[in-house]
Amino acid sequence: MSDYFQKIRDQVMWDRLIALVEEQARTMMRVAFSTVVREAGDLSAGVFNAKGEMLAQAVTGTPGHVNSMARSVMHFLAAIPPETMKPGDSYITNDPWKGTGHLFDLTVFTPAFHKGKLVAFFASTAHVADIGGNGPSPDSRDVFSEGLFIPISPLCVAGEMNKLLLDIMRANSREPDKLEGDVYALVACNEAGCNRLGKMMDEYGLSDITALSDHILTSTDRSMKEAIAKLPKGKWTNTMRIDGFDEPVDFVATLTIDDENIHVDFTGSSPMSKWGINCPICYADAYTTFGVKCIVAPRLAHNHAVRSRIHVTAPEGTIVNAPPPAPVTARAVIGQMLPDVVFGCFDKAQPGLAPAEGTDASWSLRLNGNPGITGHRGGTNFMAQSFQSGGMGAHPKKDGLAATPFPSGVKAIAIEITEAMTPMVFWKKELRRDSGGAGKRRGGLGQSREVASREAAPFALFARFERVDHPARGRHAGHDGAAGTLGLQSGKKLKPKGTHVIPAGEKLMIEMPGGGGFGDPRERDPAEVLADVRDGFVSLEAARDVYKVAIRDGAIDEASTQQLRATR
Repeated sequence: MSDYFQKIRDQVMWDRLIALVEEQARTMMRVAFSTVVREAGDLSAGVFNAKGEMLAQAVTGTPGHVNSMARSVMHFLAAIPPETMKPGDSYITNDPWKGTGHLFDLTVFTPAFHKGKLVAFFASTAHVADIGGNGPSPDSRDVFSEGLFIPISPLCVAGEMNKLLLDIMRANSREPDKLEGDVYALVACNEAGCNRLGKMMDEYGLSDITALSDHILTSTDRSMKEAIAKLPKGKWTNTMRIDGFDEPVDFVATLTIDDENIHVDFTGSSPMSKWGINCPICYADAYTTFGVKCIVAPRLAHNHAVRSRIHVTAPEGTIVNAPPPAPVTARAVIGQMLPDVVFGCFDKAQPGLAPAEGTDASWSLRLNGNPGITGHRGGTNFMAQSFQSGGMGAHPKKDGLAATPFPSGVKAIAIEITEAMTPMVFWKKELRRDSGGAGKRRGGLGQSREVASREAAPFALFARFERVDHPARGRHAGHDGAAGTLGLQSGKKLKPKGTHVIPAGEKLMIEMPGGGGFGDPRERDPAEVLADVRDGFVSLEAARDVYKVAIRDGAIDEASTQQLRATR
């Protein structure tokens, strides 16, 4: 076979691998029990070569899971000699420092055999509904309070499930059926990957995937070096402050770009917190790497070769590198902020390259009716998570997306599903007018939501919200996005982090933050401002006072607009 046709063949097989892991992820979503996996796609799936290097990841899933899972595979291989593995074996852990950052994420690792030979590995991660402890609250003071800790352990041995381990997991969860169902979903999705890989190898007459692996990683590495070569070379530092738990958290990131590599160092960032918002380095690395890739090579397929050109460091004991036994349940509060920190570095390296800051950390409602938490017996016992988000920051050439959970990538869970499975009612769900930061390119809008219980019973809220005291900042004269708020219909304000018991008959009121704007609002096309007003995104007052566009009777008043924009 000529080199030309071999390259085409290799590319087809590479595409097949990507399709294969996407089917792996979809299998998990089809058979999962918990809504966070089935509806939102809070998961990851990937295939790895015999060395444990990631070759392909499913598009479905979150960057935090994918990149930290890539590290976790090396921990599995260090703990379990490959020569001891057999067909039908699978292993599991939720170790925050060897998995994906907190106890709620189960990672399952499965060797793939073809005709008796170990040829690859599959791994998958899923966020489960409940793993015990204090629930998804950041109130804990150490990891031991946050739930069941599972070290790297056999889950399946030659196709037989570890019943004792499953019994222990069930005994430590408020949602045992959902938990066990999701464990089986993880096993099933890895088995689907193994089966599909075997069929692909038979189809192409492969005895192993070594040559294919070399092609994928060599090609990707070449593309990464080409992308890095186009960037300016040097060192740039950016800082960003967020709310934190009981005191603000400061990020300090230094970006270094040389001829072939990119290094991000977080020296100078705040020390770790006594509360459960700390971030293990695996999760900080995951989202930092993702942020870099968004700028450097957004369309390049993600694998080990991409990761090997991006290096992330942070001093141990900082909030982005919290060692055990630090509480880490709400590590996403910190980790999902890191792409924006990195974007700020890139904007200094090449102004106009990166978008404005966004909401970042999800404004998911984690709701609970367990009497051990609410102190009330007689109501429905439930645990629910409803994903939603504020707005993204504006891109240099595009408006920010509204109600979009960047950088996590999880999907919103339809309120009808939450209402059908719990006693909760969503009385309001709409985009929040004027919440997107004004600019030549407008920041994405946040949401307004109101939720209450149908029952005469209290319910608990595990709050872990950001951008309340420190909203998303605009870039290049763009305005900041609106800050988020949390409170009750009675007027009481609630702290954005911690466990709250909402009294019976009260309604929870949520105003999610908006993304920052990009560029001077007075440079925004008046026709776009008019469209925003007609769509309900921008008020008439903001159009006049901020964008300097006069609108009367549903049309632009050209003369008044020129006069407004001429006045500085």
